[in-house]
Amino acid sequence: QVQLVESGGGLVQPGGSLRLSCAASGNIFRIFAMGWFRQAPGKQRELVAAITGGNANYANSVKGRFTISRDNAKNTVYLQMNSLKAEDTAIYSCNADVYTSINTKNIYWGQGTQVTVSS
Repeated sequence: QVQLVESGGGLVQPGGSLRLSCAASGNIFRIFAMGWFRQAPGKQRELVAAITGGNANYANSVKGRFTISRDNAKNTVYLQMNSLKAEDTAIYSCNADVYTSINTKNIYWGQGTQVTVSS
């Protein structure tokens, strides 16, 4: 089994910054991709950013403000969020596309962390 544990959420004022972390542990052979999703009240979950190898993709709404990065040695993905806006308020969850053996791959999710942007 694989576990993902997020940290770094909280309350921040508009224009502020937060850094989210998500560490994967357990039966990991190799992690193919990691990403961050968010879900605001009354809205569908949306992809915020994802990273595969050295390639990163972002939602248009966060381009230029958020940066995703990955430490392969620690099986950890980060999301640096700058210039935060009220509309970034949501529960942020990480996921990972994990090989638990050479030919077995599954997607795992973290429990989510609340990010609230408010004055």
